[in-house]
Amino acid sequence: MIYSGTASGSWYHLLVVQGYSRVKYTPNKVCIKGCSFRAGGYRWALKFYPNGNHSEDAGFVSIYLFLDQDVAQPVKVRVQFSFIDEVAKQEPAQIHARKKVDFSSDDPSWGRARLMKGGEDLEESGHLKDDCFTIRCDFLIAEAASTFIGVPPSNICKHLKHLFTTKVGADVTFEVGNETFSAHRCVLAARSTVFMAELFGPMKEGTTTEAIRVDDMEPDVFEALLVFIYTDSTPKMEGEEEDDEAEVVTWLRHLLAAADRYHLQRLISMCEKRLSEHIDVSSVTDILAAATQHHCCRPKEA
Repeated sequence: MIYSGTASGSWYHLLVVQGYSRVKYTPNKVCIKGCSFRAGGYRWALKFYPNGNHSEDAGFVSIYLFLDQDVAQPVKVRVQFSFIDEVAKQEPAQIHARKKVDFSSDDPSWGRARLMKGGEDLEESGHLKDDCFTIRCDFLIAEAASTFIGVPPSNICKHLKHLFTTKVGADVTFEVGNETFSAHRCVLAARSTVFMAELFGPMKEGTTTEAIRVDDMEPDVFEALLVFIYTDSTPKMEGEEEDDEAEVVTWLRHLLAAADRYHLQRLISMCEKRLSEHIDVSSVTDILAAATQHHCCRPKEA
C-alpha cells in the first residue's frame, strides 16, 4: 500500500508492508513495485525488495525510489528512507542535508540496498507490529523546491536613479553650457574608465570643490549620459515623440559622440541601434559620417 503527501515543501510516501511473514521469503532480486504517483511534475514509484536487490544484499530489506518516466535532463533529488517510527530522520532539516542524487532515463532509481537485515532482525527490531511495518520515503526535488522561493527582480537601477534625482551624497559638480549637474564620483568612475582617470587619476579633478567644465557638449546630452550611467537604460530626447526625424538623429549623433568620449560601450551600441532605425534618404549621410568618425561598423553596414 502507498500513501503520499507533502510536508514542509518535501514529498513523502509511505510503503505499508502487510503480512511480512508471507513476503519475507521472496527470492533475491525480486521486487514489489508500488503504484505510480506524481510529485513535482514527475511520475514516481517505490520498489521494495524483501530479500535484497543484488546477490550480495540477500537477506536484507532493500527500498528504492524510481523515476517512472523518461526525462531529457537528470532530475536532482534529495532522498531519505526511514521506518515510520524513526521520526528524527524525517525532519525537514535532515532531508535538506542529504546529498543530491541524479535521476535520469539511464539511471532512474536510487535507494538503500541494505535498509535493514530482514528475517529475525526485522521481526525483533520493534519496527514490525502485527506482521506489518511501514517505510517512509522523504524526498525533495531541487528544481521544484526552488519554485517555492520567489526572488524579486533587481531594483539597483531604481535606487541609483533615486540617488541621481535626489543628489543625496553628490560630491562632484559639472558645468555644461549654462547648466550645472551634481553626481557621485564613485558611480561615475565605476561606469566609465574616462571618469575613473579624471576623478581618481593623477589630476584628481573630482577632489576639487570647483565645478568641472565640460566643453563641446550640450547640457541635455550630458544629462542623458548621466541618466544612462545611473540607470543603464536607453536615454530618450525630451519631447522625442513630437520632434521631427532630423532633430532626433542630430541628438542621437551627439549622444553617440558623448558615449564614445567617455568609453561607454553599451551606450554606444544603443545609439548605433537607434540611429540604424532612423536611416532614410535625408539622414543617411549624417549617420554615415557619425559612424565613420566614431568607428561604428554596424550603422555603416546598415
